[in-house]
Amino acid sequence: MKTLYWIGMAILMLSCNETKTTSNTKTYYNGEIISMVGNSPNYLDAVVVDSGKIVFTGALDQANKKYKDSEQIDLKGNTLLPGFVDAHSHFSIAIGLVNQVNLTSPPMGTISSFKDIQEALVTFQKERNIPKGEWVIGWGYDPMQLGEMKDITKVEIDAVLPNHKVMLVHISNHGAVLNSNALEWAEITAETPQPFGGVIARMEGSMEPAGMIFETAYLPVKEKKPTSSEEQMMTAIDQVIAQYAENGYTHAQDGLSFTKEALLLKKAAANGKLKIDVAALMSFSEIDEWMNHPEINIDDTYTKGLKIHGVKLVQDGSPQGKTAYMTKPFITGGPAGETDWYGEPIQPREDFTKLFTKMWEAEIPIFVHVNGDAASDDLISALESVKANASQDRRTVSIHTQFLRKDQIDSFVKLGVSPSFFTNHCFYWGDEHIANQGEERASFISPMKSSMNAGLVVSNHTDFNVTPLDPFFVLWTSITRETRSGVKLDQAESLSAYEALQALTTGAAYQVFEENRKGRIKEGLLADFVVLDKNPLKVDVDEIRNISIIETIKEGKTVFKKE
Repeated sequence: MKTLYWIGMAILMLSCNETKTTSNTKTYYNGEIISMVGNSPNYLDAVVVDSGKIVFTGALDQANKKYKDSEQIDLKGNTLLPGFVDAHSHFSIAIGLVNQVNLTSPPMGTISSFKDIQEALVTFQKERNIPKGEWVIGWGYDPMQLGEMKDITKVEIDAVLPNHKVMLVHISNHGAVLNSNALEWAEITAETPQPFGGVIARMEGSMEPAGMIFETAYLPVKEKKPTSSEEQMMTAIDQVIAQYAENGYTHAQDGLSFTKEALLLKKAAANGKLKIDVAALMSFSEIDEWMNHPEINIDDTYTKGLKIHGVKLVQDGSPQGKTAYMTKPFITGGPAGETDWYGEPIQPREDFTKLFTKMWEAEIPIFVHVNGDAASDDLISALESVKANASQDRRTVSIHTQFLRKDQIDSFVKLGVSPSFFTNHCFYWGDEHIANQGEERASFISPMKSSMNAGLVVSNHTDFNVTPLDPFFVLWTSITRETRSGVKLDQAESLSAYEALQALTTGAAYQVFEENRKGRIKEGLLADFVVLDKNPLKVDVDEIRNISIIETIKEGKTVFKKE
C-alpha cells in the first residue's frame, strides 16, 4: 500500500509539472513569431506569458498542454517581434518639443525657405498668444535643406518678431540661431571671444554676432534655455511615451540628461507615468553636480520604469553642422566660412582623457558621442590610457560613430567598444556628406557590416528628435544606404533584414547590459513585444518602410494598439 501511495504521489506531482491551470497566462500563436535568438531567423510556434515574463516558447500543442487554461491570443498571421530597444534618442528633449514650433524640412516637415521659417514663427506666436519679451523656440532647423542653402540670421528673424526672444534649435541639437533679443539674453556680443570647441558666426565684415552658435558656444545657452512648467512637462511625458510606444519601442533612452531632467524623470516614474522602460545617461557637463546629488544614483536596476544607467561624454559635433572632428578638412569649409577646417574637439584630448578616466575609475558605464574619425581617435587614446580591453566587458558605447575608419574598427574590437550607428544619415545628409568629405569617405559612413564582421556588437538609432522614431525607416536605411538623391553609399556595408533587426533589438539591449532581460523572445525574459502587419524578413526592401505597428506590449500589457 505504501508503494502504491508513493507511486500515486509521483504521478500527481508529474501531472502538476506538466499542466498549469492558471488563468493569468496568455498564449500567442498563429503568427510569424521571430525570436531574435541566434544569428539567423528562428521562428516559434507559440509563446506563453505569465506575470510580465515569457514562461514558454515552442510548439502550440505543448503550450496548451502545459498551460491549458491560458488565454489564447490569435495573431491572425501577423508578425510578433521583441519590442524595439531604443539605442540612442533624447527623451527629455522630446518632452520640450510639445511647446515648440516644428521647423523641420521634408520629409519630416514642410520648411523649405527663410520665408517658411518666418511664417511658422509668427503663426506659432499668434496661436499661443506669446506676449512680447517672451520666448518663441523652434526645433528641427536645418539650413542645408533650405532654398537659400545658408543659415538664417538675426536680421531675418528680427524682421518678423522684433519684440520676442527667438531661438531656432539646429536639427543636430548641437547649435541654434538666436535673434537679437536672445543674443542679448545670452550675453553674446561682438566682444565675446570664440570659445574652444565652439563657433559663433559673425555678420559679414564685422565681429557682430549673426545669430548662429554651435557646440561649446551653445552649451551654456542650452543649459539655461527656458523650459515649460513642471505641470506642462508631466503632461508632455504622457505624449512622448505614447510616441515611443506607437513606434514599437518598449525601451527608450534619454541620451543626455541634465540633473534637473533626471529629477523630473524620477518624479514621473514615481507617479507611474513611465509605461515603458527609460534609461538615462547623465550629462558630462554636470558631473560634479549629479555625482554628489543624493537622489541620483547610477544603477543597473529599474525603479518604476526608470534607471540612471551611465554617463554621456561628447567629444565633437555633427557632420551635417560641419562641427564633427575630422582628420581631413571639410572640402566646403567650416560652418562660419572657416577655411582649412577640420572641425574641433569639444575639449583637448588630455582634458577628455582625464574626464573619461574619472568615469572609468568610478565604474560608470560610458557612452561617448564621436562623429568624426579624429574624435574616435581621442576615444581610442582614452581607452588605451586606462588599459581597457574587451575581456573586461565594460561595453563602452560610441554614439553615432559616423566617420569610423577601418583601422579604428580593429581598435574597437581590442578595446571592447560597442558602436551605435546612425544610418538615417545616409538618407537625410548623405548628399551633403559627399559634398563636404568626398565620395570615398562619405560612402563608408556608418560601417555596420564591417563592424559586425569584425565581431563587434552594434546597434542602430534615430537620435530622435534629429530624425523620426520610425524603426522601419532605420531598417530601410541600414539595408539600402540610399541618399535623398538616390545615390547608393558603399553597398558592402549594407545589412540583411535580420541583421538590421538585431541592431534594433539584441544589439541595443546588449549595450545597456540587458541582453538577458529584453531584446529576444526567450523563456525568462520580459514579455516585451511588438506586433507588425508584415514580416520585415519576407517583404521587398522598399516595402519595409510601409510596415505598420498593430500593437506594442510591455511586460504583457498593451501600451499601444492600432485602432
